[in-house]
Amino acid sequence: MSEPLFDTLAIIGPGLIGSSIARAARAQGAVRTIVTSSRSPQTRQRVTELGIADKVVETNAEAVEDADLVIVCVPVGVCGAVAEEIAPRLKEGTIVSDVGSVKGAIVRDMGPHLPGNVHFVPAHPVAGTEHSGPDAGFAELFDGRWCILTPPEATDGEAVKRLAAFWSLLGANVEVMTPDHHDLVLAITSHLPHLIAYTIVGTADELETVTRSEVLKFSAGGFRDFTRIAASDPTMWRDIFLANKEAVLEMLGRFNEDVSALTKAIRHGDGDALFEQFTRTRAIRRGIIDLGQDTADPDFGRPHGHGD
Repeated sequence: MSEPLFDTLAIIGPGLIGSSIARAARAQGAVRTIVTSSRSPQTRQRVTELGIADKVVETNAEAVEDADLVIVCVPVGVCGAVAEEIAPRLKEGTIVSDVGSVKGAIVRDMGPHLPGNVHFVPAHPVAGTEHSGPDAGFAELFDGRWCILTPPEATDGEAVKRLAAFWSLLGANVEVMTPDHHDLVLAITSHLPHLIAYTIVGTADELETVTRSEVLKFSAGGFRDFTRIAASDPTMWRDIFLANKEAVLEMLGRFNEDVSALTKAIRHGDGDALFEQFTRTRAIRRGIIDLGQDTADPDFGRPHGHGD
């Protein structure tokens, strides 16, 4: 096995993503030492039992003291507070990153608190399941998935390369883009689908003419997929929608226009318009499969559902 890329990795928040990073980093020999922090005594105890970190501490400031790579794995709404907390204890040259689904807000919230002698390279591994907590993580979570790096202007290029190498070693494909462009792309590929899923599942739950037992019993593939997406962590997704408000509203506006067009086509019996739309969108699905981001296999009983 090659020499580790980093000496000490600090993971702040050992949930699904954080614990998966720890497992993958250990499996690949990417770091020598893994330190993690959690304010919850139960979480600290569980991480210790699982053995996914070399050291488990209570405070975030303590976790980062000797780290040369820090990855903040907490909901985007509290990332700014975490940056303020760890800033005085960061050593010179440390790379500070995150895993948030929104990048413009992360740059605005975390950047001002971090000292000028560290390298701030925000990141978003586009991977996940509907499960949460340290038990939910697994080393293969990032295999073949994308990790998007969004370094602010004037970020040290070598630091970006080192973090890219780290994520590549964990199995991810790495792309670099600006924070604002990332937020626009993810608004349509992740955030809007989650919003729609939450809405559809909520609507089904409120129907008076269809009982909840019928909704559960007769869940066809489409609705079942929506329920998986809608089972995602409520705190995380509340923060994402508030932090990426402008991009989400822009995409929601476009979506509402398209729904209106489909509504009109159905009302007027315009089969040609419906067929054209469905043919076009079918090609998108084939493209996703061709790129290896999903398979054409039946999804029922698939062991790991991947989302954001």
